[in-house]
Amino acid sequence: MITIREAQKDDAGQIAPLINIIFKEMELEELEDVPDPAVLKAITAAYQSEAYLSGKATTVVAEANGQVVGVAFGYPDENEAAVDRVLERATRFSDVFETDSPFGSDYEAFKNEWYLDSIVVDPQFQGLGIGGKLLEAIPDFAAEDDKSVVGLNVDFENPGAKALYDRHDFKTVGIKKIGDHWYFHMQREVVEAGVLEA
Repeated sequence: MITIREAQKDDAGQIAPLINIIFKEMELEELEDVPDPAVLKAITAAYQSEAYLSGKATTVVAEANGQVVGVAFGYPDENEAAVDRVLERATRFSDVFETDSPFGSDYEAFKNEWYLDSIVVDPQFQGLGIGGKLLEAIPDFAAEDDKSVVGLNVDFENPGAKALYDRHDFKTVGIKKIGDHWYFHMQREVVEAGVLEA
């Protein structure tokens, strides 16, 4: 049984390795020489913050038998700089992070959208529809933040993820370079009661 719910501070330790999957796929040059324990510590600290849980952003988890097996994280576009600063502050515990923005500082959201910054499912639980369930939960949070559009970026080199978004009626509205990778920027409209419509 999969439960979709808002994340709590106690989930951060299980969220961190999942979010780190995304950072590894992004191949951020700034993180090349940073040991995994330091990266995980910074991610954990960020996902324990009020800003990431229900302040400037929202974190939603998929849980199976008490284990976090998927995460979706997003925010209104106008909160992107504040959200980025939380993760930057979380790296200040160690000098292994050589830059002020080790997780990248490119703006990713388009104007006037609720931006789905990250969505990831534990590889052992992929193919069970968990990504789709997380996507179905997002419109309610966008609506709560008075946004009528959900946006996201998907790597050109990740056709499986793009197919998932296509199935959930996201449409490509542009392209964007983040770090060294090119991404499709996709959006989907939010309509009443959290139902998405193309």
